[in-house]
Amino acid sequence: MKKASDMNHGEERYAGTINACFTGYIVQAIVNNFVPLLFLTFQRTYGIPLSQITLLTTLNFGIQLLVDLVSVFFVDRAGYRVCMVAAHVAASLGLLLLTVLPGIMPPFAGILLSVIVYAIGGGLLEVLVSPVVEACPSANKESAMSMLHSFYCWGHVGVVLLSTVFFHFAGIGNWRVLALIWAVIPAVNAYVFTKVPIASLISEGEEGLTAHGLFRMKLFWILFVMMVCSGASEQAVSQWASAFAEKGLGISKTAGDLAGPLSFALLMGASRAFYGKYGDRIDLDRFMTGSCLLCILAYAGTALAPVPALSMLSCALCGLSVGIMWPGTFSKASASIPYGGTAMFALLALGGDLGCSGGPTLAGFVSSMAGDNLKTGILSCVIFPVLLCAGVCLCRKEVSRDGI
Repeated sequence: MKKASDMNHGEERYAGTINACFTGYIVQAIVNNFVPLLFLTFQRTYGIPLSQITLLTTLNFGIQLLVDLVSVFFVDRAGYRVCMVAAHVAASLGLLLLTVLPGIMPPFAGILLSVIVYAIGGGLLEVLVSPVVEACPSANKESAMSMLHSFYCWGHVGVVLLSTVFFHFAGIGNWRVLALIWAVIPAVNAYVFTKVPIASLISEGEEGLTAHGLFRMKLFWILFVMMVCSGASEQAVSQWASAFAEKGLGISKTAGDLAGPLSFALLMGASRAFYGKYGDRIDLDRFMTGSCLLCILAYAGTALAPVPALSMLSCALCGLSVGIMWPGTFSKASASIPYGGTAMFALLALGGDLGCSGGPTLAGFVSSMAGDNLKTGILSCVIFPVLLCAGVCLCRKEVSRDGI
């Protein structure tokens, strides 16, 4: 009874920390999903070709990937609090620069520089938020992780919905004002993280595995590939949903944003919230395998459906199918490699961001090779849920073999 009481007291003490982490993933959603809503606006306003627009996504996740890698060497030394505050400051500053730099230097260069700054913040958040929540007292870690990641989806929904409403009433030409508004959220949360308590991921007297130690584990490499496929499965559709709806299906900007990114994010969030609430009753491996199979069907439907309505429905189902992939892989890693520490979370985040960069880039490259046919590009990315499904099976066999 004392232990349960202590756990409840611990959960109450860290409630503010967990809420700040929820907001941190909303910031991550702003960083990853606001600018893609402006892809065609940048193309029309600044005359930037689609091939260069693709670089914005590639650079965003490429910088996040680089931050994931180097964070292995400095996060533990600098401390989670300092790094978390710095992450939010960088995210806010990047959004602020986006409103200024394209007007005082070559537009594409200005946008790229802004993306670099907020991507640094996004990369740090990807490394930090999950282990901070993992370290907080919680009765069900898998459910807590899934619920945490659902807030990325709710942030995604908020970005798309509120941006669409803003553009409808204020006009797309006033996108800089909206960028300033979004910049306020990470600025405020940076202050919150100077106050809330932050627990240690590894117990006193213990040490987390080093990167070298992780690299020697077959199980880690399986999980790493699963993270690559999780990020790619999620972002290949998410990053191109607005442009796909508007250009590939010929519907309006407003309808495209609502039918594409918004429905995708809503169903992705619903999937994560569902597992967050009922995860203690559901086998994670079965849930992930079923999600992979649904994702394969959804990708095929998005690309091959004969009418726009079915393509949009399939696009939304992609969101439902990918919801568990990222948090599920994190949960499997935490349970299978309990002493992975900061290095494991950072390297898995690197794998996820590699997928987040590679998925949309593959879709854009194949689309370009097919004469700017986005349907062909999206269909090519079906390889990612196929590999992830195989990874779930291999991970289960490896854990069973080692008796973990």
